[in-house]
Amino acid sequence: MSTPLQQKKLFLFDIDGTIAVGDTLYEGSAALLHHIHQIGGKSYFITNNSTLSGRDYVEKFHRAFHLVTSEEQFITSGFMTLRFLKEHYVQDKIFVLGTASFVTELRKNGLCVTESAEDGISCVVVAYDSELTYGKLVEACRVLTKTDIPFYATNPDLRCPVDFGFVPDCGAICNMIADSVERQPEYLGKPSPAVVELGLSLSGFSRKETLVVGDRLYTDIACGINGGVDTCVVFTGEAKPEHMADTPYPADYCFANINELLHALQ
Repeated sequence: MSTPLQQKKLFLFDIDGTIAVGDTLYEGSAALLHHIHQIGGKSYFITNNSTLSGRDYVEKFHRAFHLVTSEEQFITSGFMTLRFLKEHYVQDKIFVLGTASFVTELRKNGLCVTESAEDGISCVVVAYDSELTYGKLVEACRVLTKTDIPFYATNPDLRCPVDFGFVPDCGAICNMIADSVERQPEYLGKPSPAVVELGLSLSGFSRKETLVVGDRLYTDIACGINGGVDTCVVFTGEAKPEHMADTPYPADYCFANINELLHALQ
């Protein structure tokens, strides 16, 4: 049974399609974040967008939204992937398909990254890549075809919300590769319960005090379910009210938008 909203202290927010789209902050988002701060709670942002680092998001929130945040508040699929790679592949050569920013972040953290099909590669990692080229896809397929090394990806999202609708996300990129090499990746971002566990560890709050808020059922809401916490879906992104009838990922709370969630909390 879900815990009443008024008892929530830790809020794990998706970003795109949930509190904002592009450089536009949704109505009520800033007020909701202020309300959470006023009640002694904490907000973290659990985005599957790996094109930006935590530092990049701090700068974007300040520039575009006029919000002051810290790097610790951003639990991105890129960060979850970085933690996993440092734990399991810190001494190894890793093939990465991703943005220049993502590749740079991995290298800055001491990982040996290549973007070419070289000898001695220990695993393949695919991220959401807004700089994707056909050549990158060919190199990934070359490595995965010639070896049986592990195949990882940052997130299974098929499409990413933008101001005019949606564009292909990491899951769609992986589907092209998987259909070509007949291998499926292991996804490291949402809906992995490790995302919720990290939020709990950083904040110090309990599962009963936690709420995952997102717009996508098979990543955001599934992440909360997998992590054993309550969930809230807003219908400003991918999920629609009609999807609630037969989803395997039912949210505990449903609202048209963030503003309605704010009113319910107040």
